[in-house]
Formats: sequence, structure tokens, C-alpha cells
Amino acid sequence: MNRTTTQAPTTELMFSQLLSGTRRGARLARLLAGAELHTWNVPPDVTERAEQIVAELAANAVRHGRVPGRGFRLRLLLGGTPRALHIEVTDARGDRLPALPEGAPDGEGGRGLLLVNGIADRWGVVPFPPGGKTVWAAVSLASGPPTGLSG
Repeated sequence: MNRTTTQAPTTELMFSQLLSGTRRGARLARLLAGAELHTWNVPPDVTERAEQIVAELAANAVRHGRVPGRGFRLRLLLGGTPRALHIEVTDARGDRLPALPEGAPDGEGGRGLLLVNGIADRWGVVPFPPGGKTVWAAVSLASGPPTGLSG
């Protein structure tokens, strides 16, 4: 008996890189993400959003998630149904969970997660045993404005 399926196969593309927990490592994360997404032929508007998300999450990993002698990991995944780009930044500080600031941020910092919340379709944080965390964001490849929902 022949079977046919109506479900299209899911193609997964994945990029993963361990980077130094420095400002230079955060800058490199954004550059690497842009280059990889270009090779995957991701639409320019999605790539621009993703580069900004990577920049903010990597900067937070360096600033708030750094443990001396440990770096952070950038991971990009493309696929799924509906088709989306998943961005993950994993650092070694599971005890410092990110949260949106209450009220207007003051001073030089505090705007990164507001920006991520505004340009990602979804974002959240999950533990990364034994002691770290992964902050993730998803950007749909379908056209339309981001919803900015955290979860």
C-alpha cells in the first residue's frame, strides 16, 4: 500500500557558536548572525530584526550573564511550521533572569529587552542546566508586523 502525506517536510538550518563574554564577542555575534542569515537567503527585513535582537541579547549576556572565564553561546535555528527564525543566547548566569523594566527606563541601560519585545514575535527565557539560562526570541518569516508578545 502506498501512502502519501500532505505535510511538507521541515527543513532545519542551524548555526551555533561559542563566543567570548566580552563586548567584542557581542559585536561578533551580530556580525556572524547577519552573515549566516544572508547565506540562508533570509529576507532582509527579517535579517535586520534578527541582527538587532542578537545584538541586544548578546550585550545582555555580556553585561548581566557573564561569569569570569566563561563565554556565551549564540544559536540560530530556521524552520518549523509556521516558518520562523529562532534566536537563542545562552549564558552562565541562571540566577539573573531578564525581565521587562517597569515604567520608563532611565539612564543608559534598560532598553534592550523593550526593543526585543517590540521587534520579536515572541521571546522568553528557559533554564540551561546546570546553572545558566537561554534567552530566546522568534521572528516569523511571514510578512507582517511583530506582535511583541513575551512568553
